[in-house]
Amino acid sequence: MPKTPHILVTNDDGVTAPGLLALVKSLRDLGKITVLAPDRNWSASGHVKTLHRPLRAREVELEDGTPALASDGAPSDCVALAVLGLIKEEIDIVVSGINPNANLGHDVTYSGTVTAAMEAVIWGIPGLAVSLDSPENHLGQLEYAPAARLARRVAERVLEGGISSEVVLNLNVPGTPEEEINGLQVTRQGLRVYHDELVIRQDPRGTPYYWIGGDPPTGVPDTGTDIGALAAGYASLTPLRLDLTSHRSLDEIRCLFT
Repeated sequence: MPKTPHILVTNDDGVTAPGLLALVKSLRDLGKITVLAPDRNWSASGHVKTLHRPLRAREVELEDGTPALASDGAPSDCVALAVLGLIKEEIDIVVSGINPNANLGHDVTYSGTVTAAMEAVIWGIPGLAVSLDSPENHLGQLEYAPAARLARRVAERVLEGGISSEVVLNLNVPGTPEEEINGLQVTRQGLRVYHDELVIRQDPRGTPYYWIGGDPPTGVPDTGTDIGALAAGYASLTPLRLDLTSHRSLDEIRCLFT
């Protein structure tokens, strides 16, 4: 009898986030689901490893009664805790999300959603990050179901085999009605354009403090990129590598130091 796949679900928005629940509901019929997620929001946390304090995990329930574990660690900590023995059963895939905002281009280095999937790949487990490209200034509840269904389709293909466990899959889905999504494109990272500004203020005692503010990031919608795919109404699936070496620069740099 074939082994039932074991899927670890996590996120960076906290265990009570609606995107995580939508993902759990969509993945249930693929195999056994274990949820281990942060107990608070870790958005834009990047790839964190907690080494200088103890980590804790407690049993909780999702809104629909699904049992879960909540940790006071970062998303990547949650994956590491699971792999290192907090979860006894072998994990076949880690699915992280659904983030309420897209993670495109250079965002992947900031994103707790993506770096949780990266942590999985470090341990030799396939990692899938899922994000929703929600409309700017959206009011009311977001519709996660289309992204959850697409994530299920990608996870199923991963579990069937044929995708290297060294690859992180970064899935971004338009935040539009499902019938308006034109399909799925496999893409490369696009160029994200940030509009950050330093906001300087003073507290009541006259001591300055700082916010990193500014307008939301935009991007260059080149064809074949994650940004271009979303701009054209497609979901984007980008394979990422943890090897950040600039291979084409190796000979150039060698020449400078030999």
